[in-house]
Amino acid sequence: MRPPAIGRPAYNWRMSFSTINALSPLDGRYASKLSQLRPLMSEQGYMHRRVQVEIAWFIALSDAKFAEFNPLSPGARTYLLNLVKNFSEADAVAIKEIEKTTNHDVKAVEYWIKSKFEARPELQHASEFVHFACTSEDINNTSHALQLKSSRELVLLPALDKVIALLRKMAHAYADEPMLSRTHGQTASPTTVGKEIANVMVRLVNAREKIAGIQLMAKMNGAVGNYNAHLSAWPEFDWEAFSKKVIETPEPLGLGLTFQPYSIQIEPHDYMAELFDAVARTNTILIDFARDVWGYVSVGYFKQRLKDGEIGSSTMPHKVNPIDFENAEGNLGLANALLRHLSEKLPISRWQRDLTDSTVLRNMGVALGYAVLAYNSLSIGLNKLELNREALADDLNASWEVLAEPIQTVMRRYGVQGAYEKLKEVTRGKTVQAEDLHGLIRSLEIPETEKERLLAMTPANYVGMAAELAKRV
Repeated sequence: MRPPAIGRPAYNWRMSFSTINALSPLDGRYASKLSQLRPLMSEQGYMHRRVQVEIAWFIALSDAKFAEFNPLSPGARTYLLNLVKNFSEADAVAIKEIEKTTNHDVKAVEYWIKSKFEARPELQHASEFVHFACTSEDINNTSHALQLKSSRELVLLPALDKVIALLRKMAHAYADEPMLSRTHGQTASPTTVGKEIANVMVRLVNAREKIAGIQLMAKMNGAVGNYNAHLSAWPEFDWEAFSKKVIETPEPLGLGLTFQPYSIQIEPHDYMAELFDAVARTNTILIDFARDVWGYVSVGYFKQRLKDGEIGSSTMPHKVNPIDFENAEGNLGLANALLRHLSEKLPISRWQRDLTDSTVLRNMGVALGYAVLAYNSLSIGLNKLELNREALADDLNASWEVLAEPIQTVMRRYGVQGAYEKLKEVTRGKTVQAEDLHGLIRSLEIPETEKERLLAMTPANYVGMAAELAKRV
């Protein structure tokens, strides 16, 4: 046996698949974190939905009262619905074996379903109504919509809801905890920790509603969207109404989607672009948040709970790195790169059909996978945070210059000329102490009650209605 070439691995590329040799980290390093999404967005999940669509169409045809296709018996219906309900990895592998001969994935699904009719004369007699008058895209677009529907409802939104719930809890818990603001990186009017978290939570709630509210569209109207083949078989039948019923009837007898009346061979994918843009906008909010929390950890506002055995640095034993927020930021960026390509590419198709969307659509799960991975990282990171009140207080006590704002605002109320300029002279570019401001306050020609109110003010209690706003969310 010849030795391996220099620079090439010395192992067999035909090794059995495992997480350690996965090309994508979603199926490798992070495989255990995405176990809920994988059955829905993998190729097996895609095949499962194709079978579901074919079966729903077949059963609906049996109920259309065509003389050539009698309504199915209850036993046959149950058997067909169980093919969907009990679809397994072995079934997916069997379809892939058929595809080796057909070289066509949708036809392989059709043949697999027909193979399940053996020894069932009722179904065998009606077998030519499987995939009747359908183009492959009638099956594919509906399957993609079903994949997105289940992924959105069962994985994506629950992961996002967990982040929102943690933020709401923190907003309430820290509503009264004063914190120095920074605008342009400079000290600014104080806020509270809870209010800053509430800001993000409210943005996320609005973004989440956008994701949840997008209608998932589907079409089943033939090769170019005109029911050509359908009408050639039964010219008098209302195929558009029939298609709409199949698409909009709730599962399991229908698909529970929204009917798309106008299309070329493919559904236009505009709803997909809208959905992916909505997820990307949500992710942008979270990138902003992850960076802010990273910064707050850096300046000591938050500590991170330690985990036994965990190492922050290979050489610096003291480090507790904000890795969950860093991982979240990186994976949100990857998700958005894919989501934005999907939203820009998918609504574009040459004439009545080209195939460029097909391979791109197979990456929907990758895009959503990186998003879900990031949401889970944020939840883990948030659960590790502990507020460092001492660091917050030290920053506030060292920033008396922020009270220049309320002092000059009260001066303006009472008509003191040059209020802004006087405070600028005392504070700008200087290290301001409490006594500097108190001396100025005592010299002002304003009511004594106002002087006393200003003298009682500190950076820690100058927070406006921040606490009330935080508790309101």
